[in-house]
Parts: sequence; C-alpha cells; structure tokens
Amino acid sequence: MALKSFIEVHPDSHFPIQNLPYGVFKPQPGSSPRPGVAIGDYVLDLSEIASAALFHGPLLNNSDCFHQPNLNKFVSLGRPAWKEARATLQKLLSATEPTLRDNATLREKSLVPMSRVELLLPVQIGDYTDFFSSLHHTKNCGLIFRGPQNPVLENWYHLPVAYHGRASSVVISGTDIVRPRGQAHPTPGSPPYFGPSRKLDFELEMATIVGPGNDLGKPVDINNAADHIFGVVLMNDWSARDIQAWEYIPLGPFLGKNFGTTISPWIVTLEALEPFACEAPKQDPPPLPYLTEKVSKNYDVALEVHIKPAEHEKPSVVTRSNLKHLYWTLTQQLAHHTINGCNLRPGDLLGTGTISGPVRLNILCSLEF
Repeated sequence: MALKSFIEVHPDSHFPIQNLPYGVFKPQPGSSPRPGVAIGDYVLDLSEIASAALFHGPLLNNSDCFHQPNLNKFVSLGRPAWKEARATLQKLLSATEPTLRDNATLREKSLVPMSRVELLLPVQIGDYTDFFSSLHHTKNCGLIFRGPQNPVLENWYHLPVAYHGRASSVVISGTDIVRPRGQAHPTPGSPPYFGPSRKLDFELEMATIVGPGNDLGKPVDINNAADHIFGVVLMNDWSARDIQAWEYIPLGPFLGKNFGTTISPWIVTLEALEPFACEAPKQDPPPLPYLTEKVSKNYDVALEVHIKPAEHEKPSVVTRSNLKHLYWTLTQQLAHHTINGCNLRPGDLLGTGTISGPVRLNILCSLEF
C-alpha cells in the first residue's frame, strides 16, 4: 500500500510524502530563516520539529542542523543522516502516525501554508561549476558555431566539459534579472556594439547540491560519488548570447553568463528520485577507468519551459525535455571535478548544462532553435 500523509495532498502536487524536498524559508516577514520540507500546500518547519525533540535517531538527536539559516550543516552530515531524517519525517507525516497528526499545538507551529512563506536560497553556495553534459545540446551548438564537419570536439566524448561560474549571482527563482550590458560583435567598419544585450536567452538545466566535500588533493571515487550528492535543483542559467559570442574566445564564458543564474527553492534528494532512476546512455568510446561506473544511471524527470510574454495572462509551454537525456551522469560530473585533487564543499552547485534532447521539440534554450 502506498505511503499516505494525514495532510491532504492534491494528486497533481509535486510535493507528496514520497518527495519531501528540502528548502529554507521565513514563515513571515521579520522571521529568521530556517529549514523546512514541502508537503502538499504546506512547509513543515524543521526547527519546530527539532525543538520538539522528534529527531531522536542516533545521528540527529541533539543536532542543531535544523536551527541554522541554511542547509549547509545538514547536507554536510552525509547519507546516513539524510536517510535518518527522511525516515523520521515520512513517519511523522504519515496518516497512521499520531505524534504530529493529533497534536494541534505542534501542527499549528510547524505546518505553515506555502502561500504565506518567503522562500530563500536553500544553501550558501561557495562555488558554482557549470557542465556541458548533453550530447544533443553540444551537437546543436557545434553546428551553429563550427558547422557540420566538426560539431562535437574530440575531447567532449572523453570528459565532462565544464567552466567555473560565479556563485555570488546565483539567486532564487523569481528574482528579477536585470538585462545585462556589454560588448557584442562589431559591424564592418565600426567599433563593438555596447549596450543592453539584444539576445537574452534561457537555459533549462538541473544542478547537483554537493553534500560532504572532499579534502584537497583527494579525489572522489566514481563509485562513491553519489554519497557526495545531497540532491538536485532546477536551474536557469541565463545567457546573453551576443555578449557571449564576442567574448568567449579564447577563455570561455564571462559577462555573457555571470549576471544571473536562478535555481529552484526546493532540493529534491537522490532518495526521492530513486524510483525514477533509469539506465544512462551508452558512452562510446568507453570512459577512462576513473569515470567508469559499476552502475551508470540517469533519472527520468520530465522538464518543461513556460514563457509568459508581458501582454499575456497565462504562460505557454514552448519546449519539453528530460533529465534522462544527459550523456555524462551526475556522478561522473562530480568525480571528474575532483580527479585533479579539487576540493568540493557542502553546498557547492554543479550545473548539468542545458538538457536538450534528440529532437527539435526537446531544445531547452532558444540559441538552438
């Protein structure tokens, strides 16, 4: 029998008891930030649950990780603590458990209507890296910039290509993004254009939230990489294509990218995603041993882009894709990031790159249209 919550959850909700994504919120203006999980149309205040001494497992008993203004301390504790928390919360919220269900005072304090809260960045992001992990996106971009003779460079098939982004401009979804100013390609006989970008673009990605980090000089083994991933968020890596095209040779993206990146407020854990795990695409040539996984998997997660022009009342779906289209897996991305000894830290953000799929309807940035 499927697990059911005592809280009424609409069948179309993204937040059933099987999900329980983590975020950080303020229950009202002037409140201090605190961790929570989404359940139906409510946010469960984990600071209240911790204050009521309901996290009484061996790893979270007496921990102050849910009395922090972000999730960094909790994600640093590792998978055993995450599993303990998930089991505790699913039990507390289940229809058959009276501890929270029948305690009106605790319910009033701990269950906050989502419509009332202010959602914040779930973690303090120390570093942000953006990968280029979809073969379809890579091919489409290569055809535009290099032509059909060499759309995918040789190195791409051997390693997850990435660049280091700007963590300070990662903001919560819904934050206003100011149209960036910069230089663009000159017309013949003229200096470079300077002014607001004329080619502002979206890029639908997902991004890994790093859990426990690794020591400087000690790479993460590919088959242990999942233990360093707390979960994933949705991500829009805003891009100024005209600025990017003029500046990117020889060192890659800079002002065309670092003006703003938005992420969703909720982190969906790998445990919650496990029912959606699927086989990753076959990689040819086979990856080097440090990127060869015993089990190579992606996740079957449907993705959509909605756009609402200013004069329209409702948004329209313009394109769809799926996380399963990634060529390089989340775990390969993380393991490759550390193979040179680079140290990751709790709360670091690793973007997947645009997750375009095999057909035109699966394009997840307007550059590829």
